[in-house]
Formats: sequence, C-alpha cells, structure tokens
Amino acid sequence: MKTFLHVADIGDLQTALNEAAEIKQDRYKYEHLGHHKTALLIFFNNSLRTRLSTQKAARNLGLDVIVLDVNQGAWKLETERGVIMDGDKSEHLLEAIPVMASYCDLIGVRTFAGLVDREADYTEKILRQFIEYSGKPVFSMESATAHPLQAFADLITIEEHRTKARPKVVLTWAPHPRSLPQAVPNSFAEWMRAADVDFVVTHPHGYELDPLFVGDAKVEYDQFKAFEGADFIYAKNWSSPGVTNPADYGQILSKDMSWTVDAAHMAVTNNACFMHCLPVRRNMIVSDDVIESERSLVIPEAANREISATVVLKRLLQDNF
Repeated sequence: MKTFLHVADIGDLQTALNEAAEIKQDRYKYEHLGHHKTALLIFFNNSLRTRLSTQKAARNLGLDVIVLDVNQGAWKLETERGVIMDGDKSEHLLEAIPVMASYCDLIGVRTFAGLVDREADYTEKILRQFIEYSGKPVFSMESATAHPLQAFADLITIEEHRTKARPKVVLTWAPHPRSLPQAVPNSFAEWMRAADVDFVVTHPHGYELDPLFVGDAKVEYDQFKAFEGADFIYAKNWSSPGVTNPADYGQILSKDMSWTVDAAHMAVTNNACFMHCLPVRRNMIVSDDVIESERSLVIPEAANREISATVVLKRLLQDNF
C-alpha cells in the first residue's frame, strides 16, 4: 500500500480487522517500524479527533511527528497552475510539496471540499498533487470526497458490537444549519458495501450520494421504514452531492427536523446502536436522550480512530520501508 484513500487500498477487510484487534491488545507491538522515521501531518482544515488520534497512532509505531497547520503556521498556498501570484498567496503547492516531502517519510493530508465546484472537489486536486509530487506514501486524513480513517474506525466499532453475523446498518441523513461535505457518508457507504452487512441509506430526495461510493446500495426515502429492524444507525448530515441536479451541488435542500434521530426513530429498530463521527449538533442530528443512551457508541467509535490510524500507518511502513 502506497496510498490510502479508498477501501480497496486496505485489501482484505477481515485481515485488516484482525490487525485492528491485535493492535488494540498491544498498541506498541510494532513500535520498531517507525524508528528514525517521520510522519508529516498536514492540516488545511480544523481537526480534533483526526489530529489527536493520528498523532497517537504515529507514536504507537515509534514515528516522530511533525504537524503543519497550513492556514496558520505557513505561507498561504496557491493550488492552481497558470495563476499570476500577485495576491495574498506567497507559495505554490508545487514547490511546497517536494520541500515538505524532503523532511519526512510519510505524509498525511487533511483538506475539505469547497462545495462550489463539484468537478474540482471530486477529482481531489490537492490530495492528488501530494501523491504525484511528494514521492512519499500519502494517506488521507479526510479529503474533499472521502474520510477513510473514519470509515475504518466505524467498521471496527461495528465489528466489536455486532450480535449477529450480518447486521442491518442504516446510514441516515439528518438536518444541519450549515452546508457540509459528503466525505464521511461517502466513505461510510463505500466501506459498508465492502463489509458483510445489510446496508441501507436513507435521505430526502436530492441528497443521493455519488455512485462511485454508494454503488448499488439500497436507498429508502422513508426514514422510519429504513430504520425498521436496524442494528446500527449511523447519522450524518451532508449537503447535496449534485448527482440528480448538478446545480444543487453543495446546497442545503432541506432542514426538515423530522429527520432528527430521536427515541421515536430508535423505537422501530432492533434496539440499535447509535453512531456518529462527531462533532455532532445535538437536537438537530440526534436528540440528547439517544446520544446519551447506553446504546450510543460515539465515544468508543471516536477512540477507535487511534486503532484505524495505527493499522494504516503500520501498513504504509511495512510496505514501503
């Protein structure tokens, strides 16, 4: 594995889950792999869980860590070719990338969608430039369209809490006051399709996810019907992906509060566990009583971010050095 962006990059899922269980028993078992090697974590956007969990994972493996906040601790970066750089951006990404790469062995990149130009977001322009010009193994800490470290942690959490061989997992849209990217639901859909689960997506019309990620997964527009008999409910807001109407890309088409996951919704499930990637808008995405219930997995799910990142970094070290 030279890059990590999609579920296919991790290979056999059961093998990856077995590695996660092994690492959870002994987080420092592979500490020797990162000896005298450095991971550079580059953040174009704010982060809490990703920043902390990936730093911890790197230390589990004996890596030194450099963290760069591009918008606070560096020159403003231009990302487009052909631009006359007479504005506030002092350095071009094409020079910055090889310079960054000269100081490290692995590169993690976190960058969000602009939610204005669908093509620019879905071609992953910034992440792809790091892959092309750094010459180093590159892993996504969330990109314009995907958040694979989160989805891997979600799968680990489901594996740890499933009570049947093939649980029903529902990804549900929920309202939010701001326009959010599709990275988390995209990756969750992609990873659930690859896993041995009964996967259903529910959302209002106009929020159809890109077929690249959702594939032929079942889509149910009646949220209560989708929840019936579910074992896991994964709530997440996303703005319109612009699949059915490109002009809607990045737009908020609905703030329907009837989609908020509350006790009435959970009552039709099979005593389902509640999941969310955090941070969460209480009483918009989910009611207080649901997120605070004993069936809420949001904290162990967040804790498993360390485990998913450790597995990914371990693979990158083993496969490239």
